[in-house]
Amino acid sequence: MSDTRRTLDVSALPNYAFGNAGLVWWGTVGFMVIEGSMFVIGLVVYFYLRLQVRDWPPSLPNPDLRYGTANLMLVLISLVPAYLAKVAAEKYDLRGLRIWLATLVLFGIGNVVLRGFEYTALNCRWDDNAYGSIVWVLLSMHTIHIATDVADSIVLLVLMVTGPITKSRFVDVGENSLYWYFIVAWWIPIYAAIYWMPRWL
Repeated sequence: MSDTRRTLDVSALPNYAFGNAGLVWWGTVGFMVIEGSMFVIGLVVYFYLRLQVRDWPPSLPNPDLRYGTANLMLVLISLVPAYLAKVAAEKYDLRGLRIWLATLVLFGIGNVVLRGFEYTALNCRWDDNAYGSIVWVLLSMHTIHIATDVADSIVLLVLMVTGPITKSRFVDVGENSLYWYFIVAWWIPIYAAIYWMPRWL
């Protein structure tokens, strides 16, 4: 008896795609959901601890606004090169991609440097009390995300300069920008919690 099962040859289809048609996009979104859950848990702990005491921060001065606000402005501006790098990637514009990805790397390095100054302006140590601990945890969680994405962006930039340059690498740059949007978006509520909640609550 002959085998009459129908088959479809998909060998000619590309093994990459931008947006939700590609596996890289789904992996990036899944990672953002997991990491976003961690940020939510961190903020829940922050507000839970706030409800346990009368003064917030307890027996400590409020954090200095300068460096945190400067970093907020810097990450918001960094959305421009992140977006333009994504647009260039989707157009397979290698020159534009290199320019805007390099610009994004410089912004990211600036964010990491400013973050170092932020730690000095929190006006608390991580082991002063529960307030100090959760503030340092929130800031460090976000710092790790910035630093790892800067490292990832540097690797992508090196690959797009030295090669081999494949179309799937352009997809990687596009998804890298998507993840940068996630990092910027989460800095807004974390910034508000660290720097403004002690003044409002």
